[in-house]
Amino acid sequence: MTTTTGQGGEGPLPQVPLSALEHYAYCPRQSGLILLEDAFEDDASTVRGTLLHQRVDTPGNRGRGTIRTLHRLPVYHDALGLYGYCDTVELHASGRVLPVEHKSGRYLPGGPADLQTAGQALCLEAMFNTTIQRAAVYSAADRRRHTITIDQPLRDRVADLTHEIRDMLTTSALPTPVADNRCRRCSMATSCMPRVLTGTDRFQRALHDLYHPDPPAEQE
Repeated sequence: MTTTTGQGGEGPLPQVPLSALEHYAYCPRQSGLILLEDAFEDDASTVRGTLLHQRVDTPGNRGRGTIRTLHRLPVYHDALGLYGYCDTVELHASGRVLPVEHKSGRYLPGGPADLQTAGQALCLEAMFNTTIQRAAVYSAADRRRHTITIDQPLRDRVADLTHEIRDMLTTSALPTPVADNRCRRCSMATSCMPRVLTGTDRFQRALHDLYHPDPPAEQE
């Protein structure tokens, strides 16, 4: 795998892991904490995801009829500077290449998982010199596969997100917290401190009252 270089060839630029596409699409700050500060905290959902991937991430290949299945396949895309692993890649006798991303939670159409899976498809296209029009996300919670169309808008979104993540890595600038409903489901809420940093926490208001007390009322 070659290293991505900047415009004018001014040295190597950071490579972007495929998993960062999903993290950044869900919450840029979550992605920044993982990539810039090497912070990650488990909760019940992340443990379920780890156990699921332990079952599917054993490297190797298997045959089933006319389909050859590869697991834990390393992939990369030199032009985009993407790299990572595919949980499952099916090689069909017809020449079709199908990446299948495994998720423990429920599938959200058009959600962050689509971007990670589309990124895998772009890597496989470059490696196998082929065109991939469909990919899939397997949801353990739904117990089924969900088909994704790898169309041009999705491809453009992958490229845009990759550039945004690379800018974050280059500048080491941690994105600001969002402090919305996503924080309730995030295992990293404690280290992120979204409500404190956005000034919506009671502690923040207490500090404001301490250092900026209201003037005493005038006595008649």
